[in-house]
Amino acid sequence: MPTENKRDTTLPPGFVARMGRLLPPDELAAFLAAFDGAPRVGLRVNTLKISLPDFINIAPFSLAPVGDWEPAGFLVTDNSRPGRHPYHDAGLYYLQEPSAMVAGALLAPVAGERVLDLAAAPGGKATHLASRIAAPTPLGRPLRQALDDEGLLVANDVHAGRARLLADNLARWGASNVLITSAEPERVAAALGPVFDRVLMDAPCSGEGMFRRHEEVEWSEAIVAACARRQRGILESAPGLVRPGGRLLYATCTFAPEEDEQVIAAFLGGGGDWEIGDWEMVEPGRFAGFDRGRPDWAAESPAAAELSHAVRLWPHRFPGEGHFLAIMERAAQPDAGETPRPFRPRPPAAAEMRLWQEFAVAVGLDLPAERLNVHDNRLYLLPRAAIDPGRLRIVRYGLHLGEFRPGRFHPAHDLALSLGAGEVTTAVSWTAGDPRLAAYLAGSDLPGSELPDAGSDGWVLVAVDGFGLGWAKRAGGRLKNHYPHHLRRAAV
Repeated sequence: MPTENKRDTTLPPGFVARMGRLLPPDELAAFLAAFDGAPRVGLRVNTLKISLPDFINIAPFSLAPVGDWEPAGFLVTDNSRPGRHPYHDAGLYYLQEPSAMVAGALLAPVAGERVLDLAAAPGGKATHLASRIAAPTPLGRPLRQALDDEGLLVANDVHAGRARLLADNLARWGASNVLITSAEPERVAAALGPVFDRVLMDAPCSGEGMFRRHEEVEWSEAIVAACARRQRGILESAPGLVRPGGRLLYATCTFAPEEDEQVIAAFLGGGGDWEIGDWEMVEPGRFAGFDRGRPDWAAESPAAAELSHAVRLWPHRFPGEGHFLAIMERAAQPDAGETPRPFRPRPPAAAEMRLWQEFAVAVGLDLPAERLNVHDNRLYLLPRAAIDPGRLRIVRYGLHLGEFRPGRFHPAHDLALSLGAGEVTTAVSWTAGDPRLAAYLAGSDLPGSELPDAGSDGWVLVAVDGFGLGWAKRAGGRLKNHYPHHLRRAAV
């Protein structure tokens, strides 16, 4: 186990006083002591790309399972830096604190479902959902898998910059059956309708549960009250998103009853577009450290008794930060479901199609032409179950294959991240510790002699232990580096 350094986390006095009113003295002491310990490092394996046994076999870190509730989740138990390893660049795992993994595990979407992550940036929970809706495959080939999958993930974030970061993280994950949007929740509901089997509302909150990770905290009772008002407003969009019989997961990273039990109690009590009984709480699986919600913290509500079905994660009882999660199911209604409008793609023009086919034949790709879509000179592979996004601002739809430039096609970094070395005609794969790989990640060109053959000039997939990292182009006896500039790291 790594040494847990003591932290000087100064908690807001008002927060400490409120927790003193909520928790008995012995538990309060354990709760406050937890903030002096270092946060745990969590890692969730990308089962779109690699099986759990295969990852454990190659993992360069010491790992311990987080629990039976998420087989792909682990704690990093040594002092390594997994965020700096080439496997992270290749998307073999996502660094996610353990409590944040619980949302995807509890919502538990299955292959083929339509799922919405309403406030998805930076993408930890979205990547988890993307793995869950994919059909199981022993091959670890996310692009080939996406060609047959019927599932769709809509990942939204209202902030455009955060939505772009979300797109980057989903691309590294190899998630292809994804629509990424940037809009207010009510606009998402108006554009798409109640068509989702599962919806995750990771609500903006006062962030009390993350105090241990942030030494300087802005907190007040007024902030808590403002967050609660905003959360109630966001939940009002739920009936416009969740199909009858579908499920909604409300999650926060705060301890405040005003933002947790009281928000859910108010929602269950009915609103403008729903009535008492239209939604009911679901009892999830119970595992070590999964404490129950507290009905007594919302005692004035007639729906308070249901709140024991919620899950509270406390830092002194669970190897993660503070979270609150509540699963609700919408009552089934005969003939009340909606069918989403299909998306009408803009296919490549004849000249664009020739450029794409020249590239595809050269690298050995065969993708269905009817799923190709062009937008702003960029070519995308649409999800099989693509739906019409209406007037929503689209950040990415499907897999970005590349862009059309004068007289040529330039492949996207996203495409490289969805491929393995064995899926293309020409690839070079180096081990994680190979100095040539370090040079590539630093942006250096390399001698063409590093390729296994002396074939013709053209695009080459660069991989780490067989997992795609990026592109290079063989020309004039050299491998010209096309690793994205913003991802390059300093040469060691």
